[in-house]
Amino acid sequence: MSNHLSDDCFFCKITKGQIPSYKILETDLNYAFLDIGPLAEGHTLIIPKYHCDRMDEVPDEYLAEILPLAKKIATALGLVDYNVLQNNGKIAHQHVFHVHFHVIPKPNSEEGLIIGWPRVEQPKDVLTKTQQNITQKL
Repeated sequence: MSNHLSDDCFFCKITKGQIPSYKILETDLNYAFLDIGPLAEGHTLIIPKYHCDRMDEVPDEYLAEILPLAKKIATALGLVDYNVLQNNGKIAHQHVFHVHFHVIPKPNSEEGLIIGWPRVEQPKDVLTKTQQNITQKL
């Protein structure tokens, strides 16, 4: 898999063992390790062993394994409340440009992921048009 990794990427270097990490698990396609700046104890990152900036660039076989791995990690941590987060692009809060998924425990209201959700109600005609635009491109 190393032929799909970048020599200049921090996360690729972790998967190749060039930078130490607190490895949680590893498969042929993905690598999971503790976040060194966790939002809560057990905050884990899952990264494909395939260098891409955004999720839509990652081959499906890597992505197909990630949610089952997130489930295993959440179960191993004994989590009841948690977030699985993945950001694409700078304005979407991506800071390391290698696709990664966060498993973030939410033990209480002060720890874990804290977000706002500026919900905006949409008229049915706008939702219908959006639906049609998406489904026509699938």
